[in-house]
Amino acid sequence: MAKIDELAERVERLVLRHAELKRTNGLLEQQLAVVNAERDNLKSRLAAARARIDALLERLPATSEKDTP
Repeated sequence: MAKIDELAERVERLVLRHAELKRTNGLLEQQLAVVNAERDNLKSRLAAARARIDALLERLPATSEKDTP
């Protein structure tokens, strides 16, 4: 009987550990979703900033060889 009790206790610990890991995995998945959304937002903002800089550069007058000292 001692072996069965020991085995039952180990199974109970495994079940508890599994539930704990499942909860942790769920939290990590939520954090990953938030980080991915932040990354996507930053990439979008970076692309918009690059477009604005490119537009400003287009507006700058072209310099010729004579204009540079």
